[in-house]
Amino acid sequence: MFIPLHDANSLKHIKLQYVTIGLIVANVLVFLFTSAAGEEGAITAAIGLGYIPSTIYDIVERGPDQIIVPDYLTFITYAFLHADFWHIAGNMLFLWVFGDNVEDALGHIKFLIFYIVCAAAGALFHGMMAPESQAPLIGASGAVAGVVAAYLILHPKVKVWILAFGRIPLRIPAWIALLAWIGFQVVMFLAAADEQVSWAAHLGGIAAGAFLVLVFRRRGVPLFDREIVEPRAVELGQPAMRPEPSPRGPWGRQ
Repeated sequence: MFIPLHDANSLKHIKLQYVTIGLIVANVLVFLFTSAAGEEGAITAAIGLGYIPSTIYDIVERGPDQIIVPDYLTFITYAFLHADFWHIAGNMLFLWVFGDNVEDALGHIKFLIFYIVCAAAGALFHGMMAPESQAPLIGASGAVAGVVAAYLILHPKVKVWILAFGRIPLRIPAWIALLAWIGFQVVMFLAAADEQVSWAAHLGGIAAGAFLVLVFRRRGVPLFDREIVEPRAVELGQPAMRPEPSPRGPWGRQ
């Protein structure tokens, strides 16, 4: 639908988004490792680390040689696997452009927890919609969708550069691009389109991200790009002056 390129949105509380960078590095390293293992190794990783709803709901069981981690850990591990270069490139680009400001608003530790919970929520909703599925769910899309939702709530007015339809450069308010992206996920989910993509996982991540950003954000961090206006003293060290009441009452015009 669109490719995010850049947002002019400086960090305010942290110097470096090292959790965002760390997550990108971890995803890339896992992708390189599984790619180097060849097709058979990638399939083994997907079955052993991917989220398989039918195993979570005890409909089928993985064989002993297919188990790498317990089933409950696949709610997280699946989010570090990707099918191909374009799959990981798209997810990591969204995380790079939008993740730093969400990390800035939440703090490093809370952002890491936020990311993991959004990934788990994406897997959970995917499983609820297709409990009998034996296909492994892989990819960071659920977690990244949570980041997109949080960014939309924090910074809807920030201008972002995007490539619309993958080729038209535009600089538009974030709310236009991100609301359109979320709306697209909803439409595709309702249309049950493209069974190779879990639109349910995206929606699960979006819902988790929208909720968690309200709970996890730093005290004093405004929503929807609202500015916190505080009275300032005219001179340093002088007490701030209180505004005088309007002579026409609080309902009159000045």
